[in-house]
Amino acid sequence: MSVSPIRRQAALAALKLDDEALLKTCEVEYFIASGPGGQHRNTTASGVRLTHSATELSVTATERRSQIQNKGVALDRLREGLKVLTFVPKVRRATKPTKGSQRRRLEGKKQEGQKKALRGKKDLW
Repeated sequence: MSVSPIRRQAALAALKLDDEALLKTCEVEYFIASGPGGQHRNTTASGVRLTHSATELSVTATERRSQIQNKGVALDRLREGLKVLTFVPKVRRATKPTKGSQRRRLEGKKQEGQKKALRGKKDLW
């Protein structure tokens, strides 16, 4: 997964903010969450969706029946998503085995082949 440098910088800047400041940079949307939880959950707008516009990252939380608790869970998920965006993968370089390791590998294969070739051979004296 490659992330543009602009999104990575925006994620780094957002992670430095405290919860209140981070919420101000997000678009907060409340909706009616469906699923188990009974009448209280199905009739109140307890689901929370946070969209961080600078990084185009959106998270939702609908587990709890409380809007405030869902907002806290969504904020935690947003921070986790921002951390993922800041990860820079290491550059992988192709390597070749050394001549000595190639030689040792071939010798080992020859020995195994000789051992297998001798299996089942009985002396016919």
